[in-house]
Amino acid sequence: MSRHAPYDDPGTPDLRSPWRYLWWLVKVQRRRVLAGAWWGSLWMCGLILPPYLIARAIKDGLRAGDRTALVWWCAALVAVAGLLALIGIARHRTMTLVRTDASLRTAQVVVRHVTRLGGVVRRKLSTGELTYLQNGDTARIAHALTSTGPGVGSVIAYVVTAVLLVRISPLVAVVVLLGVPVLAVVTGPVLRRLHAVEAGYRHSQGELSSRAGDIVAGLRVLSGIGGKPAFEERFRAKSREVLRDGYRVSAWLSWVQALTWGLPALFLAVVTWIAARLTVTGAISIEEMVAVYLYVTTLIVPVSFFMEGADAIPRALVSARRVVDLLALQPDADESDAEPLDVKSGALTVVVSANTTLAREAVERLPGQVVVADNDDYLFPGSVREAVSVAEHDDAELEQAIWAAAAADVVEALPDGLDSHLESQGRNVSGGQRQRLRLVRALLSEPDVLVLVEPTSALDAVTEAAVVRRVKETRFGRTTVVVSSSPLWIGQADQTVHLEESR
Repeated sequence: MSRHAPYDDPGTPDLRSPWRYLWWLVKVQRRRVLAGAWWGSLWMCGLILPPYLIARAIKDGLRAGDRTALVWWCAALVAVAGLLALIGIARHRTMTLVRTDASLRTAQVVVRHVTRLGGVVRRKLSTGELTYLQNGDTARIAHALTSTGPGVGSVIAYVVTAVLLVRISPLVAVVVLLGVPVLAVVTGPVLRRLHAVEAGYRHSQGELSSRAGDIVAGLRVLSGIGGKPAFEERFRAKSREVLRDGYRVSAWLSWVQALTWGLPALFLAVVTWIAARLTVTGAISIEEMVAVYLYVTTLIVPVSFFMEGADAIPRALVSARRVVDLLALQPDADESDAEPLDVKSGALTVVVSANTTLAREAVERLPGQVVVADNDDYLFPGSVREAVSVAEHDDAELEQAIWAAAAADVVEALPDGLDSHLESQGRNVSGGQRQRLRLVRALLSEPDVLVLVEPTSALDAVTEAAVVRRVKETRFGRTTVVVSSSPLWIGQADQTVHLEESR
């Protein structure tokens, strides 16, 4: 298994519909799902045993005055309780693995596809949408797979309980069988309204996250042009809008929770009243009335799982739709029809263009294991060592990359060298220093094809000349593409490509 991913190959998801995507997540771990269904069914049906044992203890022990029978039935009750605890642990452990598998597999196929698309994602999806997809949608999808374990067990336990109640009172059994559909009909409209409100709330959250990222990224520019107050007011207005949406979600969620807990309790009260009336009329015995009460009390557990599934599955389908739409993204037709960029293998190619964005799109279409290092790529907070070394590199490899990027003075100027703290996006270092740290990270990745977009635009001529010479020396024999109009890069190029429009 790969050191950096849970699966060497997460598989090929079924993208024909959200339902089919969820079913794919079930099929790829079918054995574990079957184990979860087995433990869930065993646990749910096992919950019916304590009411039966209590009824027998009352009938054979208390009413018959037989202490031996009472002790034996109570001992059986204790043993069953311990066994149920062990089965519950196995059920919970298995379903945790099922949910974790679905979450990690979804995250991996999304990251794999986003990596393949490159710049297409930046043009078609906001940062906020991607962030929520990874943090929120994957969790909702994983949670829905609970229905494959306790959900299946709930159905089986529901049927078994109904059969047992028929032997006691057909009337009570009919009430129980009809009660759950009635609960679903009552809660259905409220759940649909909650899902609609939540969808709007998630969209607003994504927009707000994207706006916050844009403001932080352009804070210096906004300060320079005096635009901070205007953008601050827009952000505040959007925040108030998201807050209002959040209150609406909370209001509907409170109704759902009230119904989820209140209706089963009302359902239990109705069944208990019916059983009590039947006992008074002599239609059923006292121990049978106690059994009915305990059976229906136990039935609240599978009913709760029913209602939880009715809430979780629609949410998961909405999240699966977003995942499916992302995985179905492809480059635009004009991009796929654009003339491919032909570069020499193992050579330094410099792409010269007046339009850096157009040049970046051209180099993103290069085949092979490509790393595109852009001038504004994100620098993660943490130590400098962690920011530039995404894998485990020894000191010799780090020193070589730092030398090639002419970044030794950057590291030496920091108080603790490579162990110095680097703020998010390298805000505590200068623009030229950030550029060289990004170059160190790109060189350490050692891809088959390295694409550098304006890697020295913030450097002085002397430092730039050193970087050009050292990068060519370090990457000798491997394919390197540089997007730059600098004469220093052009002078060291093995091949120069002049890009005009898309040709």
